[in-house]
Amino acid sequence: MFAEEIISYAIPSLKIDDTVQKALDRLNEFKLRHLPVVNDAALVGLVAEDDLLNVADHDTLLSDAAVHTYNAFVLNDAHTYDVIRLLSQLKLSVLPVLDQQKNYLGAVSYENVIDAVAGQYAVNEPGGIIVLEISNRDNSLAHISQIVEADNAQILSSYVNSFENSTRLEVTLKVNKTEITSLVASFERYDYLVKEVYNNTQVDDGSQERYDSFMNYLNV
Repeated sequence: MFAEEIISYAIPSLKIDDTVQKALDRLNEFKLRHLPVVNDAALVGLVAEDDLLNVADHDTLLSDAAVHTYNAFVLNDAHTYDVIRLLSQLKLSVLPVLDQQKNYLGAVSYENVIDAVAGQYAVNEPGGIIVLEISNRDNSLAHISQIVEADNAQILSSYVNSFENSTRLEVTLKVNKTEITSLVASFERYDYLVKEVYNNTQVDDGSQERYDSFMNYLNV
């Protein structure tokens, strides 16, 4: 998924002849901490609420040297991961998107990114989650996929987390079924370390026993 696919056209842009007060009003209206300033189709930069509040005269124009702008943006073909990286590293609430000629196309908000990531990782899809810990020498997604498919399941999403100064990796899988007891057993049979399991409907929490007792009571 690319940056241009998650642009939010509801995010307004500011003009260089807008005042600091207008910018603050817009930030408050849209509950954002940053907004892009655009001159025709050219991005001037981002203004931040904290900086604007420090400008003594709120009638000051955004083109004034007293108004600080941030030169942060991504191109339209940037991957969603790059958008996430910049939003996180620069602590931004909004990131401008430019085309290949550096014309302003729109902006991406952190909410857009959350929705995009939810779609990419099948967050809204029902399914079980298994977290494996493996050696980086044993990082074979093909073998992991074979184990999952042998259990009549499919991987909806996966990601790998590495640890500093360690040869161990953490692999998180989301599969398309919630009864994953047999799948967990399969991984353990192949000597995978299963660290965590979520959404397993077959975990024994006593609910089946309570249900059976209730049904026996009704049959009395």
